Amino acid sequence: MRHTLLVITLLIGSFQLIGQSKEWKVIAKKDVTYKHEDDKIMLRGEDKELSKFKIKCTQGTLKFKLAIVFYKDGTAEEKRPKGTGVIKKGMSSFAFSIAKDKTPTKINLSYEAIGNVMLTKRAKIELLGYLKI
Repeated sequence: MRHTLLVITLLIGSFQLIGQSKEWKVIAKKDVTYKHEDDKIMLRGEDKELSKFKIKCTQGTLKFKLAIVFYKDGTAEEKRPKGTGVIKKGMSSFAFSIAKDKTPTKINLSYEAIGNVMLTKRAKIELLGYLKI
C-alpha cells in the first residue's frame, strides 16, 4: 500500500513538471538610445502563437511607455505598463496577455533609456514571449 501511494505521488509530480516545462522564448533583442524610440517587431512562424509577452532589460535602465499589439484581423490593442514603467538591468515588466481568439502579427514598443549617458550609451532589451498551450 505504501509503495503504491509513493509511486502514484511520484507520477503525479512528474506529470506536473512536464506540463510546466514551457519557458519564455526570446522573440527579439533591441538596443535603446537615450531618446524616445519606437520599435516595430514583426512576428513570424510560431512567434504568432503567443499567449503573453514581456520586456526584459539586459543592460542599463529603461522607461517603458507603451506596447501596441496588432492582430491579423486588423484590430489593435494598447498595453500600458503598471506603475512607473521603469525597468532596470536584470528586471522584466509584468506580462501582457494576448487575446485568446486572435493572432498577433506585430508588436510596436515605445520606450526610452534613462540614466547616465557617459556610463552606458544605451539600454539593451529582450522581448520575451510565452507560447500558447
